[in-house]
Amino acid sequence: MSRQHGEQDFEEFYRATAPRVVHLVYATTGDMTIAQDSAQEAFARAWQRWSQISTYDEPLAWVRTVARRIAISAWRKKGAQDRAYVRHGAAASVDGPGVDRVAVLEALQTLSDPIRESVALYYIADLSIEQIAQETGAAVGTVKSHLHRGRRQLAEALEIKENDHA
Repeated sequence: MSRQHGEQDFEEFYRATAPRVVHLVYATTGDMTIAQDSAQEAFARAWQRWSQISTYDEPLAWVRTVARRIAISAWRKKGAQDRAYVRHGAAASVDGPGVDRVAVLEALQTLSDPIRESVALYYIADLSIEQIAQETGAAVGTVKSHLHRGRRQLAEALEIKENDHA
């Protein structure tokens, strides 16, 4: 593969998939800055290895996995920073997303990591149950269970939020 052809392939891949990767990480972490930074770093790493990654059956799965791992590390670091701000004074507030989006993100954060990951991969990354099982290493039945429990828990959490605002 020529360098120019590889650059064109990567550019097409990036344009077609970057927004989905950002949305997936955002749904997982609830933090758009972490989502954008993690996705960007994952794509940068993919570009560095594109001659190899482009031969994979699912290069997007590789990018999603790397982005999620980067985001988890950043999210943990941010949590430690947030705790430090609480101890040493809160940062200035910034206007955030709308009420509905906040409610959904808060509800997502109540899910356990495996359930939240399955829900995000299914509803945001638009993966099939089989693809989620392959990507996460979980059995198909486990993914189905995660999705069922995730839907139920989200519905309960969002219903409680709705009742609180009524």
